[in-house]
Amino acid sequence: MKTFNRIYTLSILIALAFVTQATAQSVGNSNSRSTRDTKTTTAKKTVNNRVPSTKVTYKTPMKKVVSVRSVPDRKVVKHNGQDYYYANNKYYTQSRGRYIVIAPKIGFRISSLPPKYKRVSFNDYNYYNAQGVFYVQMNNEYEVVEPEIGTIVYELPDDYEKVAINGMEYYEYSSILYEKVQVNGSRAYEVVGFIDME
Repeated sequence: MKTFNRIYTLSILIALAFVTQATAQSVGNSNSRSTRDTKTTTAKKTVNNRVPSTKVTYKTPMKKVVSVRSVPDRKVVKHNGQDYYYANNKYYTQSRGRYIVIAPKIGFRISSLPPKYKRVSFNDYNYYNAQGVFYVQMNNEYEVVEPEIGTIVYELPDDYEKVAINGMEYYEYSSILYEKVQVNGSRAYEVVGFIDME
């Protein structure tokens, strides 16, 4: 009987040791840093590629609406049968006799890139990023597009916004969600998702 009790007790202790070791390893791995193409980021944030606007909390509750009486030297951008306007590196829509600055819609096309654009390459795509707006060249024009998840930029426009989704903080501009990362020791921003406006 004593031998049975010793074997039984020893078996339980060995099983507990394995369970404790496995648990410690999984906890240790959850806080580890991942390196991919010299980019380091902590594995703490996750966002679905597309997030409904109802799940997003803006740190600044009301964004100031910018409107002007006239838009000199504007170019008309036709999109889905509606006229929009492009001037001063901004997009406008007309409402009640005034022009309101809007985020560019996917599919807008312009004939030349805004000044100070930056070329961004990712997964064999060449994007042109100008003030937080991504373009690709389509024949002799440049079309506004959504960048791929994982695309890296090194600066955001001045009027980006901080948002919270499921308790995690992100940066948003033109419905594109970014997460702050480190690339070769420099601060950068990675595209992690998009806000679906409802």
